[in-house]
Amino acid sequence: MILARIILGLLDLAPMSGYDLKRHFDTTINHFWTADRAQIYRTLGRLVEDGLVTVETVAGAKAPDKHEHRITEQGRATLREWLGSDLDRQPERDAFLARLFFAGSLDDAELGDLLARHRAATREQLDALEAIRAAAPPPADRRARLRIATLHCGLARGRAELAWLDEITKELT
Repeated sequence: MILARIILGLLDLAPMSGYDLKRHFDTTINHFWTADRAQIYRTLGRLVEDGLVTVETVAGAKAPDKHEHRITEQGRATLREWLGSDLDRQPERDAFLARLFFAGSLDDAELGDLLARHRAATREQLDALEAIRAAAPPPADRRARLRIATLHCGLARGRAELAWLDEITKELT
């Protein structure tokens, strides 16, 4: 259900094809939600069936036709209802923390390697978010300011994760 609401939110920003939606997932919201292509297209189909989204074929100039999805008024009402509903916290699923939890049998070098690999991945993600922030124009309206606020949260979490990794590395290796 959350994926459907996120797609409605993206379509509330602008009409998009499935390809456009996947690009947004990969470049703008991937610090808080991910979806693969199959999930996106399957969910779009359900949203169209439920009358929350319409789809229109747009002739491509020197490119294949594309299927552009638009949120309907019913879709906007559903999105607003979700935005105002109780928070639906999802259980965390973090493969690194699962590994760390069971890493007591690793020697110092192996544990150091595990921590270093996660630190590198976290640094890479933080660098990507910092690049997005540096390239983002100043927010022109409330909607843009809210999108930038989610980016700032991702930046803060990344920085906190790096600080924690530095701490735990010093303590355990």
